[in-house]
Amino acid sequence: MLTISGITVRLGGRTIIDRASATVPTGARVGLIGRNGAGKSTLMKVLIGEIEPDEGSVDMPRRARLGYIAQEAPTGTATPFESVLAADTERAALLIEADTCTDPDRLADVHERLIAIDAYTAPARAARILIGLGFDEAMQASPLDSFSGGWKMRVALASLLFSQPDVLLLDEPSNHLDLEATLWLENFLRSYPGTLIVISHERDLLNNVVDNILHLQGGKVTLYPGGYDSFERQRAERAAQAAAAQAAQASQRAKLEDYVRRNSARASTAKQAQSRAKMLAKMQPVVAMLEDPSLTFDFPSPDELRPPLITLDMAAVGYAPGQPILKRLNLRIDPDDRIALLGRNGNGKTTLARLLAGQLPAMEGGMTTSGKLAIGYFTQYQVEELAGSDTPLLHMTRAMEGKTQAAVRAQLGRFGFSGNKATTEVSRLSGGERARLALALVTRDAPHLLILDEPTNHLDVDAREALVQALNAYQGAVILISHDRHMVELTADRLVLVDDGAAVPYDGSMEDYIDFVLGRNQPKADAAAKPAASPKTEAEKAATQAAWQARRELGKQIAKAEKDMAKLQARIADIDAALADPAKATGQLKGMNLGAMGKLREDLEAELARVEAQWLAWSEQVDG
Repeated sequence: MLTISGITVRLGGRTIIDRASATVPTGARVGLIGRNGAGKSTLMKVLIGEIEPDEGSVDMPRRARLGYIAQEAPTGTATPFESVLAADTERAALLIEADTCTDPDRLADVHERLIAIDAYTAPARAARILIGLGFDEAMQASPLDSFSGGWKMRVALASLLFSQPDVLLLDEPSNHLDLEATLWLENFLRSYPGTLIVISHERDLLNNVVDNILHLQGGKVTLYPGGYDSFERQRAERAAQAAAAQAAQASQRAKLEDYVRRNSARASTAKQAQSRAKMLAKMQPVVAMLEDPSLTFDFPSPDELRPPLITLDMAAVGYAPGQPILKRLNLRIDPDDRIALLGRNGNGKTTLARLLAGQLPAMEGGMTTSGKLAIGYFTQYQVEELAGSDTPLLHMTRAMEGKTQAAVRAQLGRFGFSGNKATTEVSRLSGGERARLALALVTRDAPHLLILDEPTNHLDVDAREALVQALNAYQGAVILISHDRHMVELTADRLVLVDDGAAVPYDGSMEDYIDFVLGRNQPKADAAAKPAASPKTEAEKAATQAAWQARRELGKQIAKAEKDMAKLQARIADIDAALADPAKATGQLKGMNLGAMGKLREDLEAELARVEAQWLAWSEQVDG
């Protein structure tokens, strides 16, 4: 059992954690969550002993081995395989002793312990972990110094998982992983035998792996049973209770204040009034569970362009002449496309994104783009390269040179940078706030196509949900690279698999792809050896295949209809806002008179009704 007892941590004169207490049962798998800047990493550092709390204590079972990834990535000439094996220090020491020990009794003890810790299966376990995290056989045998920082952090994660500590602490473990490695990690952690505390903003991981949520808010921690969805339901119930209590208290306070005001000057009631005044002074305010009103994403609507936006015709792209990374690319992007690129890191997803963004030329084949096409391309490098001494206002003013201050502040306001936030130095912003600023900068010209390469790395769960809603309301095309499959499932209409030097449509769903990555529901190698059921004729096989294909196409049509309905509802909401306040008009609504807006709204309502009717008909076919 791990016990947090009334700990308080102050950093730079500010209280980060305030008398926080919680008890984590042995063997529990806990998701530590909270808004960006809430103090999650600070609490994690207290647990590992890197930060001494100003008050309180953390108690763990005696002799419990604690595991945490160091911030420094491993370096040197050792290989990833050697580094992972070396992480089990007990095994390494026992193997050396087994080679040098001359005492028969001690040698017997050493071999008994080696068997107990599965020392002889360790190489196979190390290789499995490295393969799961994306290292093929050649990569496992390459020196660490030949890898980028992100891959080195994967080695650090593999070493930690291999050492199998009693208490495993992970801080955003998927930040350096692609979707495929994230799926493997989730599967690994689901059966982890020790106690697990993981800081994560991955909704699926928090639902599929953890059995408790430790929520850090306002310096306090609260332990909720269940996964993330269960936590959200419980938090909503508490928020409703807090709102009701706050309303009741406000009513009681108003009555007391009215009594004191009317009766303080009268001798006959002055004593009672004084008593009620004391009650008012002692009344502790009920804290409402408010969401951060500055947590917003609002992408400006682009002007309409005729399709297609981009067409690739047998194109090839790479970095060195004559050595394409991807070739024979055939892809069409239309204004309403929402495409997610799948595939392991290193297979060329970012290379394809850079080709589409115009940062790399096509080596061969054709690439045609619309003449007025504007593209917003977001990468993590843009977040890291923001000047720390500058403010969001200064960054945006430079980027929107020639635009009015009102226009500059309006763009910042779309992403939650209003008031003092706009003039706060970037170095004082959280990682999520910096990501929001980078997104504000790349969308300042209302791009027709947004290319987002891992946009969620610094965003907490609430911020990710806000981004999903903003993308679904956005009226341009989206190309998405993300290891957050919750975001992919909610925003992407089309999947493209980038693998083996090509980029081809993936006809299955995300669930199909997850099963494929994890090796689930795959045909058995010995299926032919099993006795078959009554054989089907070729006609029956063709009919079954056709029925399956029709059902899959129907599912895709239903998903597209749902996306279309969301877009139409968002456009209608934009018109309603503009009708209420013409200053809020954006995109095509700017300069449109109220009569034209009303007519457009009627047309959109009619289209929404048509799509809803079609969606209902298709849904009934599937259910039937």
